Amino acid sequence: MPKMKTRRAAAKRYKKTATGKIKYKKQGLRHILTKKGAKRKRHLRKAGILSHAEQKRAKALLPYD
Repeated sequence: MPKMKTRRAAAKRYKKTATGKIKYKKQGLRHILTKKGAKRKRHLRKAGILSHAEQKRAKALLPYD
């Protein structure tokens, strides 16, 4: 059986944690930062964890991760 291909777009966006959860970088911290509050920008720095339903979808795109 041939190897399965990894979806490269998903591989660039998601990383797997040691416990098997999938983390991602939150959106909204690239530009137009002057109108955003310090608290909002501080919370956007931290990695987000995908919901259970989205984790199933992401794991299908990353067969070897």
